[in-house]
Amino acid sequence: MSIWWSLHLRREAASVPLARRFLLGTMETAGVDPDISFDLSVALSEACANAVEHGGDRTALGESGDFGYGHPAADSGQYRVTAYLDGEKCRIEVSDSGPGFPARRALRPAAHSVQQSQHSQHPQQSQNPQQPLPPRGAEAESGRGLDLIQQLSDHVQFGNRPGHGAVVRFDKVLKWREGALLTA
Repeated sequence: MSIWWSLHLRREAASVPLARRFLLGTMETAGVDPDISFDLSVALSEACANAVEHGGDRTALGESGDFGYGHPAADSGQYRVTAYLDGEKCRIEVSDSGPGFPARRALRPAAHSVQQSQHSQHPQQSQNPQQPLPPRGAEAESGRGLDLIQQLSDHVQFGNRPGHGAVVRFDKVLKWREGALLTA
């Protein structure tokens, strides 16, 4: 058995814990190990927060710098979260309608650090391991959530859909509680 769901959410701060709770509830019901569930829920929260913050034209939503409150524009007021739990893996995708990632983030393959891939139970899941990014000086706060997603996941892809926004896709090998509904 597998589970698949997709949420279309308004770019509002309140949508982030909603998506997180939905994921945690699904994984709890399916019997996923709580530590794995927690890691994926934190990674999902970071991806959703990024979509809320950067996922559309701020001027269409209200005052510059708000977190999505106001009336959403037809093309930038929402983002989508899709999750698949199937056997040994959970894959999550968060997509928005914003300007996308800067070229340096979108073009850089995202992977675990060498240290993490060496300790992974399934090293085949971590392709092309790289060292973590060095600190970015004045931009040190920018991109921290994306780096956290990398640390909590087995495989990550950051991409842009030309004219349609950014996509963050990440997955993690699952561990199951005894008696779980969806064991691999």
